[in-house]
Amino acid sequence: MNVRPLHDRIIVQRIEEGEQKIGGIIIPDTAKEKPQQGKVIAVGAGKTKDDGKRVPLDVQAGDTILFGKYSGQEIKIDGEEYLIMREDEVLAVIEGSAKKK
Repeated sequence: MNVRPLHDRIIVQRIEEGEQKIGGIIIPDTAKEKPQQGKVIAVGAGKTKDDGKRVPLDVQAGDTILFGKYSGQEIKIDGEEYLIMREDEVLAVIEGSAKKK
């Protein structure tokens, strides 16, 4: 993938969760909620302030993040599904997730 988001936007790939079971009942794929966790694939250069200086983003490529249920726009690149969203839509960065995996 050779895509670079502009300004304060980031490209995120959703992290698929395992099979969901509620009370011993397996939830079918069509009824599952989309995961609200993802891995940052690419980041923009940052937001431009009024004086022309750039403010770098807090998230970096490789970070695992949490985002809202309706955040971002779904896009498809090379047959893969991604989300493109502003950094403002990121709720949290999961610390230490790279060490566990």
